[in-house]
Amino acid sequence: MDREFGWNDEITEEGGNYEPLPEGNYDFTVAKVERARSQGKGKLPPCNMAKVTFDVWGADDMREITVNFVLHSSLEWKLSQLFLSVSMKKHGEPLRMDWTGIIGKKGKCQVIIRKYVKNDGTEGVTNDIKYFYAYDEQVTTVSPIVAQFAPQQYVQPTYPPQYNTQPAMPNTATPNNWTPGSF
Repeated sequence: MDREFGWNDEITEEGGNYEPLPEGNYDFTVAKVERARSQGKGKLPPCNMAKVTFDVWGADDMREITVNFVLHSSLEWKLSQLFLSVSMKKHGEPLRMDWTGIIGKKGKCQVIIRKYVKNDGTEGVTNDIKYFYAYDEQVTTVSPIVAQFAPQQYVQPTYPPQYNTQPAMPNTATPNNWTPGSF
């Protein structure tokens, strides 16, 4: 269970047990957007870059996957793919990118497993998003286990009948039907 630590809490987890999601189609929610700057590589000059973090929902749990979106005309297709997937862009229409408005939006994507070399020289694996499906593409995604995320059903408690155990008050009604007593 994820939680915040106190300053003097005990820790034991050392990492190394990361299991990527299996390759497949998944639902996602845009969790966070950070503005950054790419350093440029190959034919791409240094450019503005959005680092977008997605919460990707697997069958058993959720993984965070971060994707860099370089804001350059040669990668406009990738930007359009992202905004189409969350229904902020419509096919054939221009869009002014709204990076704050995208947070919390939902969509569907294709997740792959990528191998890489860790700092210690060993091989690691992680998840990447290969493709963002447009809002109108029909695609079946991995379904989370419903019982884990479903709200608990409320059951009305039943109580035994209550009986009045206080003695009856004597009828001391006054002529205008006013009865003294505590309220």
